[in-house]
Amino acid sequence: MNSKKLGLNTMRWLSFFAAVLLTGCMMPSVKSADAELGDQLNIEVENNTAYLSGVLGSDLVDELSDLVKDSPNVTDLVLVDIPGSTDQQATMEGARLIRRLGLNTHIAPTGYVLSGGVDLFLGGVKRTIGAGAGVGVHAWSDGTKMQAVNVNVADPVHAAYVNFYLEMGVPERFYWFSLDAAPADRVYFLSPEEVYDYQLVTQ
Repeated sequence: MNSKKLGLNTMRWLSFFAAVLLTGCMMPSVKSADAELGDQLNIEVENNTAYLSGVLGSDLVDELSDLVKDSPNVTDLVLVDIPGSTDQQATMEGARLIRRLGLNTHIAPTGYVLSGGVDLFLGGVKRTIGAGAGVGVHAWSDGTKMQAVNVNVADPVHAAYVNFYLEMGVPERFYWFSLDAAPADRVYFLSPEEVYDYQLVTQ
């Protein structure tokens, strides 16, 4: 994917991020972005790099498996614009698959990963972030009345998330931070210092 095409993919989000910066790293619900993009993940391969854009769906593991089957030379996944996921379990399994395959992840310059997109990014053996890229987190919700803030801290559902982050080499405190950073219908963008403090990148 050349720089011109990459720019076209992210152009529609530039004004979106400008608004985010003006509101102190907070923005409206990403559900509208998910609805606009649909549940389709677009994957394009160029040499040893695969470029991912779109919402992560329940068939993510199958899509990633097909990717490496069709393009066994791929070593790096570049996340261009990932506004979220519709299936958290599938997202975690996708991240685990990426780790087992020994793939690296990178957030494209001026690109972004939000919510479940962050979890997919963490699957990379080596994780890097391009200049101007955004990493957004918030408290989870199952789409109904079940939200992280209403679940007892001793509930096993929290342990599932904590164990995932530990498995990815990220400290437990990142999970609790994400729950406090923003409610389920908003997103908080991490500062570069927070990205390194929570060990989201490896270099």
